[in-house]
Amino acid sequence: MFWDILIDTFLDGIKTLPFLFLAFLLVEWAEHHAGSFFQRVMMKSGGWGVALGALLGCVPQCGFSVLAANLYSAGIITVGTLIAVFASTSDEAVLILMMNPEKWHLILRLILCKVIIAVAAGFIIDLLSKKCFHWKKKEIKDFCGHCGCNSNHGILRPALNHTVRIFVYLFVITLVLNTIMEVGGEDFLQTLFLENSVFQPFLTSLVGLIPNCAASVIMAQLLMQGTIQFGSAVAGLVSGAGVGILVLFGTNKERKENWMLLGLLYAAACISGLVLNFIFV
Repeated sequence: MFWDILIDTFLDGIKTLPFLFLAFLLVEWAEHHAGSFFQRVMMKSGGWGVALGALLGCVPQCGFSVLAANLYSAGIITVGTLIAVFASTSDEAVLILMMNPEKWHLILRLILCKVIIAVAAGFIIDLLSKKCFHWKKKEIKDFCGHCGCNSNHGILRPALNHTVRIFVYLFVITLVLNTIMEVGGEDFLQTLFLENSVFQPFLTSLVGLIPNCAASVIMAQLLMQGTIQFGSAVAGLVSGAGVGILVLFGTNKERKENWMLLGLLYAAACISGLVLNFIFV
């Protein structure tokens, strides 16, 4: 039984490779040719930074969340703009949903909800930060590319690396979920992820904090299988900023502040998940 599951999962995964590679090639081209332009725009965005950050975060991969973490640590963008970028980042979830034509209706709704949540959370946090928080003033310093997106290897090698990594994540996660479904049944998987429970967004938001692409892959797969509700998936993707979280902890030396920012992101994810589950019940 296990070998059948293994072979079926591998064959299904192989079918996604051409799409993943072409998608990542396009994204890498956009990041390499437009990255410096968007950085200059972000530095001059002023009050529009939150809205612009929310829109830029929609681009798959961790590129703009990494950029935002660096700009925030350099004192160039506000905390609200940083949270907006983090909240709208979906890593590879959108690309995975695009591989399933029957799920395309979820993509526009997902992106729209995340942008609205990101803008709202960003503006509210900027407003609160002026009255409730006293962040330490930061100085401009050199930027660094922690995820390799700004390396000098062109676009082919990074696109291939992303494709292989996501294929491995997708294969392992799908294999685990398929095995659970086969051995324990669909009911066990739904129980594991608190199906129809008000606490589900709290769980998915916690999973979303995993600082790599695995979290977004998990959310996309569980959403497509119907294991988690739409709002819960959004919650997991709002809290999931990918490598951007690691970069924030690496570049911003104020550890207490970093944990507070992580708490704000988690709170925004949980609240939005609860609201959306109520709306799309």
